Amino acid sequence: MTSSRATLIQVAERAGVSLSSTSRALHGGGASAAMVERVRAAAAELGYSPDAIGRSLRMKKTFQVAFAVADIGNPVYVEMMAAIHQVLAPHGYRVVVMSTGDTTTSTTELVRSLSGGFVDGMILVPLRTDDALIQALREQEVPVVVVGRPLGEHGLDSVSTDSTDGIARAVNHLRELGRRRIGFLNGPLDTTPGQARQRGFDAAHQGGAVEVAEDFTVAAGVVAARRLLAAGETQGRPLDAVVAANDLLAIAVIRAARERGLTVPGDLAVTGMDDTEFGRVFQPSLTSVSLGSAERGRAAAGIMLSLAEGHHERTRQIEVGPELVVRESTDPTALPDDIEPLSLDSP
Repeated sequence: MTSSRATLIQVAERAGVSLSSTSRALHGGGASAAMVERVRAAAAELGYSPDAIGRSLRMKKTFQVAFAVADIGNPVYVEMMAAIHQVLAPHGYRVVVMSTGDTTTSTTELVRSLSGGFVDGMILVPLRTDDALIQALREQEVPVVVVGRPLGEHGLDSVSTDSTDGIARAVNHLRELGRRRIGFLNGPLDTTPGQARQRGFDAAHQGGAVEVAEDFTVAAGVVAARRLLAAGETQGRPLDAVVAANDLLAIAVIRAARERGLTVPGDLAVTGMDDTEFGRVFQPSLTSVSLGSAERGRAAAGIMLSLAEGHHERTRQIEVGPELVVRESTDPTALPDDIEPLSLDSP
């Protein structure tokens, strides 16, 4: 028996449980795993589709959480979004992806638009933060969790990481390999990650060559990487290693190196940051500093869930530490057995 008009009562009868238990099992209300499986199986047999609009009206909630980022195509945010969904979906919440744009003005406007009741909360990953944005976040009627710089001093929940230390770990790794002429390819210095990663490189390697890309993408990175590699050759001291501020910029460095006939890691060792799946399957596989994208997503979603469910606790600040993951782009013997290399030469 299948019907698109099956009711919750019919699902309860088919599962052999009470109506309230059926509702809890379908909407993440605290039912046991066995009951959830039993009720969902009954719902699938009957073709039951929850009345999301009716539920929202009854509970005065949208059961939607916005995930707002500057670049929805960045693999870091894709991994983070998947982790957020895994936490929120079992409790009946949908994740709505939004683009903030790359300015604080556009981000602030998006935050202020939340007062329209479209979502129950927002997980925000801002590239740039200023006083106006912080004020808009503080004035929000729906909960907001920021993934980025710690904002506890402003009374805001946030999940952060130490990319300054992460860059230092990458530099130290290259030094241990005997690399001494180390350059750095960064993204815009007026962004939170750009500033933090520049501090890390400056502290770990005084006097290293630095180039700044217009943004954190492969296309912008190739242009800047060409300048970085050319400058070293012009000075008669070609670089033997480059630290990139994210995996996309690291891939851009490898592309620019190949254009100059350089081998990686033979002539040039390259490290990235974020440890994305894209970097793992690139050839050579990319040594990268993991900043725990999925872990940060799960942490942010956990905070959001408690806020959306009305559990008002003290402001929470969670930090996820960096971890260096060594692969072929610095060590040709480091390709994991379970990774199938895939050539992605072109941006």
